[in-house]
Amino acid sequence: MEKISSATYEFIRAYVPEEDILKNEPMYKHTTFRVGGEAQCFLRISSPGQLAKLIPYFKLIEIPYFILGNGSNLLVGDKGYEGVVLQIGSRMSDIKVEGTRITAGAGALLSNVAKQALESGLTGLEFASGIPGSLGGGLVMNAGAYDGEMKQVVELVKVMNEQGEVMELDCSTMEFGYRTSAIKNRHFIVLEGVLDLKSGNQDEIRAKMEELSIRRKEKQPLEFASAGSTFKRPDGYFAGKLIMDAGLRGYSVGGARVSEKHCGFIINEGRATAADIAEVIREVQERVKDKFGVFLETEVIFLGDF
Repeated sequence: MEKISSATYEFIRAYVPEEDILKNEPMYKHTTFRVGGEAQCFLRISSPGQLAKLIPYFKLIEIPYFILGNGSNLLVGDKGYEGVVLQIGSRMSDIKVEGTRITAGAGALLSNVAKQALESGLTGLEFASGIPGSLGGGLVMNAGAYDGEMKQVVELVKVMNEQGEVMELDCSTMEFGYRTSAIKNRHFIVLEGVLDLKSGNQDEIRAKMEELSIRRKEKQPLEFASAGSTFKRPDGYFAGKLIMDAGLRGYSVGGARVSEKHCGFIINEGRATAADIAEVIREVQERVKDKFGVFLETEVIFLGDF
């Protein structure tokens, strides 16, 4: 792909302040794997209005773009991304509570939404208190943990299509499945979500969150950079057990390793490259397929050139 033209940057500047336009931005700063080369253009987005102008334009001139949340499920190649990354983060992260409903911007961290639910005495979102992603990413992936998932609490999702039009999807229209949704299968951008929770006992909600936090610390390698569970759970199996039974506990390439603590996690020991992590993923997939006939599909999204 050619470099983004000066004319394109002029168009971007009409809607995005100069300080929010970052050229050749290192993506390791924006992913929980802490790896990744440079994005040719990185935009910090503050409003749906900006997206409504930029997305149709990028589509028209055929510039690839990627919507970034908290980068908790993303592996960016070492050679970077030759396109535009639009970060929906803290500037679109307002959280408000009305009765048993919480309305939150796509950039709000799931952990912060869960904390607000706790403070408001609302139950149903305890499972999300330790998920490192944003609400937007959580809705796209139907994020879940410990028998909870987003589809259990979603009432409405406000999205934008590639024409810049805003639409509202209810829970049934979202087509939630295991780590998937209608948004993942279409070019929609999450703007905000409305969650319908239930009134609960604050002490019980807090106790549940603390219990799940303890379980995470005991079973997950939280002290290392990772993208959480690297692989989806295959029908009838547990990915971590398949990987362990394939003899891959502790398997490493460069600074990337299959966690000894939880084989479903591939971790960055501090010096990994994206290529190291991708190679470990490929080796795990091949060995598990060879030994058990099961293909492990990744939860992690690959972006850019490796």
